[in-house]
Amino acid sequence: MNTLVVYCHPDPESFTATIREAVVETLTAGGHDVRVRDLYGEGFDPKFSAEERRSHMTPGPHESVEAHAEELHWCRHLVLVYPTWWSGQPSMLKGWMDRVWVRGVAWEMPPGGKPVKRRLTNVRRITAVTTHGSSKWVNMVEGEGGKRTVTRSLRSVCHPLARTEWLAMYGVDTSTAAQREGFLTTVGRKLAKVKK
Repeated sequence: MNTLVVYCHPDPESFTATIREAVVETLTAGGHDVRVRDLYGEGFDPKFSAEERRSHMTPGPHESVEAHAEELHWCRHLVLVYPTWWSGQPSMLKGWMDRVWVRGVAWEMPPGGKPVKRRLTNVRRITAVTTHGSSKWVNMVEGEGGKRTVTRSLRSVCHPLARTEWLAMYGVDTSTAAQREGFLTTVGRKLAKVKK
């Protein structure tokens, strides 16, 4: 399966980096064709410019993110690996969504005010692998905005039968080494079940 892993964390020594390594290793071992985008590593610019805003209704991505758009159309499985900050995706990852998931790439606006047409019908699965400093309970009280972004908003422009999977480690800030190893094992087990 063509799988695009989009990784977002500024610290290459972070636990999130370890998660990314486990994700890529598991998917590669399963025979998937894996491409990795390291947003911080490549210096991705998350700023949605005034120029981009003015041309927002013109189909197609800004030339600086065309390669990202092409990879979205290439993949069948999108894996997002990132920490949850302030109940959502880091600004770098949110900027990637703002700039790459645009008209002509992720969606199309039919004339006459008809509903938005999905353009990423090639994407059959979205997996989010994330960490939270706070507990599951706190996240539920806060409304789990980051989870809804993935499982509702992004999914809405993918294949109608696209599946989403939310793999989250809560309370990572106070977790033990054993708990982190347990989470890595869970992630590996879940991704190993993804069929080509």
